[in-house]
Amino acid sequence: MGSLVHVKEATIVTPSESTPTRVLSLSALDSQLFLRFTIEYLLVYKAHPGLDQRATTARVKAALAKALVPYYPLAGRVRAKPDGSGGLEVVCRAQGALFIEAGSDHSVNEFEKAPRFVTQWRKLLSFHVADVLKGAPPLVVQLTWLKDGNAALGVGFNHCLCDGIGSAEFLNSFAELAASSSTTTASQTKFSEFKFKPKPIWDRHLLNPTSFKPTRNNNSNITNNSLSHPEFNRVPDLCGFLARFSNERLVPTSFIFNKTSLNELKKVAISTSRLSELNYTSFEVLSAHIWRSWARALNLPSNQTLKLLFSINVRDRVKPSLPSGYYGNAFVLGCAQTSVKELTEKGLGYATMLVKRAKERVDSELVKSVVESVSQGRASPDSVGVLILSQWSRLGLDKVDFGMGRPVNVGPICCDRYCLLLPVFNQTDAVKAMVAVPTTAAQRYEHLVRSFCS
Repeated sequence: MGSLVHVKEATIVTPSESTPTRVLSLSALDSQLFLRFTIEYLLVYKAHPGLDQRATTARVKAALAKALVPYYPLAGRVRAKPDGSGGLEVVCRAQGALFIEAGSDHSVNEFEKAPRFVTQWRKLLSFHVADVLKGAPPLVVQLTWLKDGNAALGVGFNHCLCDGIGSAEFLNSFAELAASSSTTTASQTKFSEFKFKPKPIWDRHLLNPTSFKPTRNNNSNITNNSLSHPEFNRVPDLCGFLARFSNERLVPTSFIFNKTSLNELKKVAISTSRLSELNYTSFEVLSAHIWRSWARALNLPSNQTLKLLFSINVRDRVKPSLPSGYYGNAFVLGCAQTSVKELTEKGLGYATMLVKRAKERVDSELVKSVVESVSQGRASPDSVGVLILSQWSRLGLDKVDFGMGRPVNVGPICCDRYCLLLPVFNQTDAVKAMVAVPTTAAQRYEHLVRSFCS
């Protein structure tokens, strides 16, 4: 059984001012096949005593309409380009975003732990878009009032239009607008004169091959997809990997790593590295630890090839760098790859080094090569042996304040097989790792992820 959610209102919110009518091309990175889904956030708030729910809902709707003026493509509709090139475009005619207000039998404390099953919180974003190219609104916002008077905000973004950083920038501006709008004259003035920081920038041509051509004579390896893009290579499925994740029930898990535990992981990683003078980041050691725990818990054949895929922001890695406020997809996939045997037996230092090297190899030249590959339609990541990890903890989602304070919980609508690193309320140095694993591996995974041995 899922949660009981009663939808009070579902309405299309259009930009509060006139916006350009045009068709905008999405970039080669935006148009990738594996991004044709909805990013779904769940932000949970403890409301102030005496909060006027009706007035809050009205403020959120008004702020959404105003935010859609500079972010008007989020009020458009995404479609495939008619020329059959495989690229995408957004038709901008102020069609609008979907706003939903609902009530639920959930209480705020339920969100401190992982959901009991993958779809337990599904109805907190009631409108689920199965195909993002079929004319659905690219932005859906659902404000749900919980039974204890608190609130949950579910937000869905068409991933073709924005990445995590871009969507978080929108949410922070949207929230700041809502917090600034009230019945007082001063607040109304602030609302009407609101300045978006950063100012949203479209400029998707900056990540197209026509203006971003690889220089082939710099590094012959760059143009060899089989060598330079392991994230796109297919590997043999030696153990029914895909069938297991499709057929076996997945169990959501979550575990908080505080500053002390992250430092402990760094010590273990350094002690098991051949180059002990290396410095590792918290992301590198934590992602390596989760990857190893996941692999060991699944009990896979020793010769099965495994990959850890994670997004790497390229805004400042490309030359010239992308402008501040660029909210399109501006990341490539880092890929750490090894066998089950090496990952599980060689220690945390080895896995951490693989993650570090995967990050370091991403420069402007590699990004150009990825853009060229995906624009030709031949490059897309496989799922065999893959754990995808996404770092939501650094997006700024923990700062999204609609006038109810910062969210006490940030996470996904559905906890699935992708691992998310999430912010922890009032603990700036802590990270919550959330991932769903097959039932037969869940207990062992939870044991391993809590133990910091090599």
